[in-house]
Amino acid sequence: MARFLVLYTGAKMPIVGLGTWKSAPGKVGEAVKVAIDVGYRHIDCAYVYQNENEVGEAIQEKLKEKVVKREDLFIVSKLWCTYHDKSLVRGACKKTLSDLKLDYVDLYLIHWPTGFKAGEDNFPLDETGSVIPSDTDFLDTWTAMEELVEEGLVKAIGVSNFNHLQIERILNKPGLKYKPAVNQIECHPYLTQEKLVQYCESKGIVVTAYSPLGSPDRPWAKPEDPSLLDDPRIKAIANKHGKTVAQVLIRFPMQRNLIVIPKSVTPERIAENFQVFDFELSSSDMSTLLSYNRNWRVCALVSCANHKDYPFKAEF
Repeated sequence: MARFLVLYTGAKMPIVGLGTWKSAPGKVGEAVKVAIDVGYRHIDCAYVYQNENEVGEAIQEKLKEKVVKREDLFIVSKLWCTYHDKSLVRGACKKTLSDLKLDYVDLYLIHWPTGFKAGEDNFPLDETGSVIPSDTDFLDTWTAMEELVEEGLVKAIGVSNFNHLQIERILNKPGLKYKPAVNQIECHPYLTQEKLVQYCESKGIVVTAYSPLGSPDRPWAKPEDPSLLDDPRIKAIANKHGKTVAQVLIRFPMQRNLIVIPKSVTPERIAENFQVFDFELSSSDMSTLLSYNRNWRVCALVSCANHKDYPFKAEF
């Protein structure tokens, strides 16, 4: 199993990265330092996670200690929905770079296809609790993303939570300079995304799987929700390999040629989540795990269901 996938730009993207969504300030820095110490070279960040400053301090510390060189790290961040206006993209990227204390990020993604009303509030809501959209078009946002590449602020650009019709719109954009290198999407045995993965692969777009463990710490979890980590069928596969359920859930997308970004702030689990290169799921394990699909989403962004660019009305 290779340790990285090659983007169409030629860049090598490490196949396992550390996720930082919901990693609390005060904990995320330590998590990043532990991750780098145990071998992670890919850190997945975003402006909206509100912890990039601390992530940046941790990266700096490891660079100063000469544990890693900048060129050995693959740092990802994402443009938030309130910055889709073409004139706001560069400033948003510069803010992320300043917080991360970096001259460039390796990959910068449009976090969601949905543009929100610009302003201080990351989730501007109307009186009914729906997000207030912006009148932006993500094709214009994409043009501004391309300018970041030309300026050297980002090495590659991509998307997140886009459906295949939305990606197709970018690929067919008149005057397109750079196609998306990556589509980062929720993906796990309850949401296997086979059609979207196949589409992206057919276009030379690498897929990153987020919430590979089903995001058990999501703030909106309900007791009756399905739990991947407690699924006895997945436990049986893990026991057979002498591995944990989490390790099986991380290995599963790896064997589908996806990038995977498990999140943890617990040092033991950060290490455990990286110990996934020493075993192999059989083709029958893989088919079994794929058969558990139930199109169950952790991240459905329901407050945006009426947005013109809401991605999850399309089949894939």
